[in-house]
Amino acid sequence: MTTKCFTWTRTLSRGATGNDVKQLQIRIAGWVGYGETLAIDGVFGSATGAAVKRFKAGYHLPDTSETAGPAVFNLIYSIQDNDCTPIHFAYSEFDGSCGQNGFTGGAVDAATVRENLLRVMWQLEALRHKLGDRPIVISSGFRSISCNSSVGGARGSLHTYGKAADLGTSSRPSLCEMWRMARYCGFKEILGPGYPDHDDHVHVGNKSTQFWRAPNC
Repeated sequence: MTTKCFTWTRTLSRGATGNDVKQLQIRIAGWVGYGETLAIDGVFGSATGAAVKRFKAGYHLPDTSETAGPAVFNLIYSIQDNDCTPIHFAYSEFDGSCGQNGFTGGAVDAATVRENLLRVMWQLEALRHKLGDRPIVISSGFRSISCNSSVGGARGSLHTYGKAADLGTSSRPSLCEMWRMARYCGFKEILGPGYPDHDDHVHVGNKSTQFWRAPNC
């Protein structure tokens, strides 16, 4: 099987390097352990191997090794669209808020925003699957700097980088269910009920330091 998005042409295991490893890492970024984050660096090390193993187990593949071969790639092809996004999420869900369109006006250029959002979407796909494939609704994705200011967002918000998403109350899992499981999906910033201004959504984001708060969960 091949895809219009990206096609793997070799089996990947410990020691492999290259863009094909990076493309794999993006898609399994949500299959990490509690509090862990997978580096998207194109180097297949122990953390990537562990994520591959969890990915296989999560989708009930019979091979439990850390090697990524045709079975893993065919599974990825089956759960992604032709623009590399996972089948249950799309760039349009994260398009600029405040009535704006596109991914310009943020803290980084539009191409970088889209790259950052792709990782977020694959982490959310893992979150969705781990929560029983119940739909997750995005209430806020990318925001331009002006939009972020107008809605009262924090200065330097991850939303302006395309590194964050807010998960709304119309999601099928509860806010606390999403907050708890997000801790196993590679997100360093997770804010939810009980944290100021977060009683109606769960905020998940990618940053360098861990900050988890949801007193009511």
